[in-house]
Amino acid sequence: MFSLAGPELARFLLGLVALLVAGNVLGYVAERLTVPRVIGEVCGGLLLGPTVLGFFAPGVFHWIFLGFASEGKLFGLVYQLGLILLMFTSGLKFQTRFEKADGKIGAAIIVGSTAIPFAVGWLVTYLFNLKQFLGPANNIVALQIVVAISIAVTSIPVISKILFDLGIMHSRFAKIVIGVAGIHDIILWVALAVASGIVSTHEGVNVWVVSKSLVITLSFLVVCLVLVPWILKRINSKPANFLFRASFLGYFLLILFALSDLAGYLNVEVMYGALLAGIATKLTLPAHLFQRVETSIREISFSLFIPLYFAIVGLSLDLAKNFSVGFFVLYLLVATIVQFTVVYFTCRWMKQDKLTSTNLAAAMNARGGPGIVLSTVAYALGIINQDFFAILVMLALVTSWMAGSWLRWIIRSGRRLMPGDENIVVMKPQEEVLFEVPNRVET
Repeated sequence: MFSLAGPELARFLLGLVALLVAGNVLGYVAERLTVPRVIGEVCGGLLLGPTVLGFFAPGVFHWIFLGFASEGKLFGLVYQLGLILLMFTSGLKFQTRFEKADGKIGAAIIVGSTAIPFAVGWLVTYLFNLKQFLGPANNIVALQIVVAISIAVTSIPVISKILFDLGIMHSRFAKIVIGVAGIHDIILWVALAVASGIVSTHEGVNVWVVSKSLVITLSFLVVCLVLVPWILKRINSKPANFLFRASFLGYFLLILFALSDLAGYLNVEVMYGALLAGIATKLTLPAHLFQRVETSIREISFSLFIPLYFAIVGLSLDLAKNFSVGFFVLYLLVATIVQFTVVYFTCRWMKQDKLTSTNLAAAMNARGGPGIVLSTVAYALGIINQDFFAILVMLALVTSWMAGSWLRWIIRSGRRLMPGDENIVVMKPQEEVLFEVPNRVET
């Protein structure tokens, strides 16, 4: 009932091997070329998917990845598991404490880089034919929300990986950027969860549907960030908590899947539940136990599931047929200019110098993982079609490359990222792991 025939299992494993090889090799090459690894992983999928292999050798592509009726669903399961773990690890990166002096800067950037780009993104939808990108759900309001989010979103996983690779995770600049990106993305994920709720109800769009979805989403947010950590802190170390004692990592994976499942049943996006599960875990544990969870999750996620997720994203793209280069360039310019301008002038308003403002604006433009997650979730919900899915994925990849290249140039040229980082010592990645302990200075 739950088994696969030998030939089918062999075919599926062959596909996984091919994706892992392509994703990891091109991810490694990308890193050597000072490009974010995620770009290489997606390119690995592009090579094996309809864009390259499927275009030049369609029979080989179908034999490997669509060789039997349920093979596509198996890859879909791996894809979803990778996405859930990516969102969970993003939640684990959430910064709960800041230096007091950085609070005003962070708050101003959060407000500016969320509200204004979101509003501009919403207005942009009236300047082009939005219906050409509608998915099967045929919901214009949900599509407008997705467009607005795509203009405003920032990547926690990619920007943190860029800062980690540069050896500056301990800098003032890195702590502000990651802290701002974390809160920023929670706000934008509320908007995506509302869009998901609107589509899932199948009741059309009216004040009642939007209000109900917003109330449920915000209530779920409060429960995950306040009630769940409060309960877990009181039951984790109890002798009667056999789940915690039986398997430390399994216990937090159980919390991850339980909150994700609950989000799905509430018509709040499942991935939003995974993100909040990561944040709740961080709010629950002392530093030494948190590091143990993060290290264990990172090892299994980034060695297998997350590279496969990004490779399967590339596998799902068909740039040979479903990609408008002209519209993409225009969309890229609008999204980049809007976010950069807003963050730059917000920082200048907060009395930051021109170089610091430019660095923060460049970092906040990296859409990376959340940008790709936004596209895959919206596509899965039927909000967008294949054409816009490709545009959003490419937007995430190109903006991540731009942000990483700029910050790498700043470091290598000997310029400072912001005041307080003049004498920053660039650390090797292994030194960063030892250094990366949650800051205990309260806001």
